[in-house]
Amino acid sequence: MKHHSELKQRLAQQWQNAELRVKRLLSAAEWPLTLPIGIPPASLLLEQPAVLRDHINHWKAVTVGQVEWADKAYRDTSAPISVPAYWVLAKPSDWIAACDTPEIDREYLQMAHIIEAIDPLFHEIVLRQRNQVMSRPADEVILAAKIAQTLAPGSARGRPLRALSVAGCDSKFFERHRHLLTRMLSARFGDSVQDLGLEVFLDAADDSDHWLLLASLDKGLLPFAQQRVRARELSTRPLPASQIIFIENEKCLYQLPSLPNTIAILGAGLNLKWLSAAWLQKKRVGYWGDIDTWGLSMLAAARLALPHLDPILMDRETFDRYGPQSAVVEAETAGELTPVGLNAEETALYQFLLTLEKGRLEQEFLPVEWVCDCVNDWSNTWGKTTT
Repeated sequence: MKHHSELKQRLAQQWQNAELRVKRLLSAAEWPLTLPIGIPPASLLLEQPAVLRDHINHWKAVTVGQVEWADKAYRDTSAPISVPAYWVLAKPSDWIAACDTPEIDREYLQMAHIIEAIDPLFHEIVLRQRNQVMSRPADEVILAAKIAQTLAPGSARGRPLRALSVAGCDSKFFERHRHLLTRMLSARFGDSVQDLGLEVFLDAADDSDHWLLLASLDKGLLPFAQQRVRARELSTRPLPASQIIFIENEKCLYQLPSLPNTIAILGAGLNLKWLSAAWLQKKRVGYWGDIDTWGLSMLAAARLALPHLDPILMDRETFDRYGPQSAVVEAETAGELTPVGLNAEETALYQFLLTLEKGRLEQEFLPVEWVCDCVNDWSNTWGKTTT
């Protein structure tokens, strides 16, 4: 026997589930939705008749959807009692009304507004990428769909993405909405868009010319203790160390210990294509980034380029240890679908982070002692296994 508030809470939780959200909002076959209320047991009539009466009166007051009643014969009553048996919701708007949550109302209205304005090809993307869609103005999501409809392979013709003026977008539009545009173009042209990246797929000039910070964690490996090198140069010029550690953020250099025969490369961010360089295949490689969906997405991309790399400090143990006091809100997640390239434990961590209000643990908030211990463990383990 279920109370109305219990089913309301369950319906609100189901809104957070991308699979259910897509099915129920896009498929007429999902409706009507019938929720069992449960028939009150005879013991309730005998021992707590007032509770049974309140239960019946409560369901009589429900105005969303339709409550189906059943006549239940009890041994100690002269006639059957009509009790609520099922709560039936006929359409998606009933589901939203039943949740009775202002936030879900707002999300539903925004998604409905966007879906009404864009090609059906992109409807599922909008419904799945809930966090990304809700963190942007609706007009920008609609514009992204229009741009994705306009573009085709090679559309840039050698120009940088910021120079593309499509459907009236500004010069930073591709930078702000890169992930969403990639998803939408993949819906039109297949996985090659994600495999190649926007620049290659659109034949756009790679104008990033990304500079990375190199730091020697052992004396004498580099001419300077720290120096900057362009990413495209590192793709062809080997570094003189047997161990390489990639660090997502530059500001974490102070947290690293001294390590024999090791060079740290800091500040790569999303620029990870060059990790497939031939010389890196022969090195021991570690990767350390933020514990959030974007950090794990970068780890996945790095592993696709360099399958043998070792993640460092990007696990549930670290998050459970320091997340409760140091985690912050991840304003925009990398999406509800787990990126290809994560193992089972990392996949579970990714999905766990999506359920949290504060699901972002930045590298800088980890204690130096913990970082040093974990990095040293990584280095020492390799040393033992290779001797």
